[in-house]
Amino acid sequence: MNDYIAQVSENLVKTYPHEPEYLQCVSSFLEMIAPAAADQRYEKLDLITRMVEPERMFSFLIPWVDDRGITHTNHGYRVQFNSAIGPYKGGLRFHPGVNPSVVKFLGFEQTYKNALTGLPIGGAAGGADFDPRGRSNREIMRFCQSFMYALYRYIGADTDVPAGDIGVGSREVGWLYGAYKKVTGRAQSSALTGKGLTYGGSRIRQEAAGFGTVYFLARMLEHQGATLEGKRLIVSGFGNMSWGVCRKAAELGAKVVTLSGPDGYIFDGDGVATQEKYDFLVKMRYSGEDRVEAYAERFGTEFYPGRKPWEVPGDAAIPCATQNELTVEDAIRIIANNVRYYVEGANMPATTDALKLLRLSPKILTAGAKASGSGGVAVSALEMAQNAVRYSWSRREVDEKLRRIMSAIYDASAAAAEAYGLGYDLIAGNDIAAFQRISEAMIAQGL
Repeated sequence: MNDYIAQVSENLVKTYPHEPEYLQCVSSFLEMIAPAAADQRYEKLDLITRMVEPERMFSFLIPWVDDRGITHTNHGYRVQFNSAIGPYKGGLRFHPGVNPSVVKFLGFEQTYKNALTGLPIGGAAGGADFDPRGRSNREIMRFCQSFMYALYRYIGADTDVPAGDIGVGSREVGWLYGAYKKVTGRAQSSALTGKGLTYGGSRIRQEAAGFGTVYFLARMLEHQGATLEGKRLIVSGFGNMSWGVCRKAAELGAKVVTLSGPDGYIFDGDGVATQEKYDFLVKMRYSGEDRVEAYAERFGTEFYPGRKPWEVPGDAAIPCATQNELTVEDAIRIIANNVRYYVEGANMPATTDALKLLRLSPKILTAGAKASGSGGVAVSALEMAQNAVRYSWSRREVDEKLRRIMSAIYDASAAAAEAYGLGYDLIAGNDIAAFQRISEAMIAQGL
């Protein structure tokens, strides 16, 4: 790591001492791009500082009334991280763990993930410390409306385009978009993505992140002269990402045998591979209960309370739940089980030490979420394009465009790693490829 990058890292620790998630992702990124960051232009323009800190961030209060008539107040955030390539673009997360550090970490990851798609979108993230679990539809709708009344001033098709994330699905996006229309008086379809098909949404948007992850894994297997046919996938979570992985994996001949939640994990030896199971996952997500045991009860599979799926042997491990879900102990289990591929679906799902252990293992090929987890935002950008021309592509057309985008991301990551003598290090490669695209755009636009 050169002196300039070391100084940037030191300054960040001093400036944000209480934001561990944000510091973790930036520290890893700086380590990865170091071979490509020796250009004196970067230090002269202080470019890296301007790349790893947000351009602006907003916080706001969100008062709302529950079904008993009692008023609650939550905290909302939006970080607009980088707009060098296009309008800010990133998800909204409703979860009690949301705070400034988490929002900055998500915005940072989103910026570089978006850059890899090759599409003209910048990076952002946001959300609130609201817990939708146990809340009625009316309560969640009122919260979404109050949230949008605070946020609408800062977003728009050419400014900042939010989408969904944990706790924010198509239902919530619908309520958010309805509130946006009421307060602005504009039916601006591209102001949000992840919308329903009847009012400007894109086909396969909900499944896209999982589809993209499987397409990326397929390219990794192709590199090894193999295919997904007959492969067993160990997956965490049961949200949109996991749901998409299950569907595309089954379509390409593999099967997902685990899902997980805060309560533990299930093992389904037959694979999560039928329409009935896919439909039940949707019901589980919208139940608000956040428990995976319901799947075991419905389909008679094994349930392991309080445990993680990484103890199960398989061909590939795909964490799809949340940040830092995978610890050093989990990484050791994955290695001991002779898992061949580690592919991140969720943003920063492994702790720093766990990821280092996986990357250092000669047995495992690894891929980071900035590359393999880009499918969702790729289709979000395709949704924006469809809204702009007022035309809706077929499911097959969107899926094929997504496959090509993920293939191009894989190629860019592999080429960047090779260009800097890093071999087949796809994680470093995707960071370098994204860094180069954003830095060139920033240099071209001046200070």
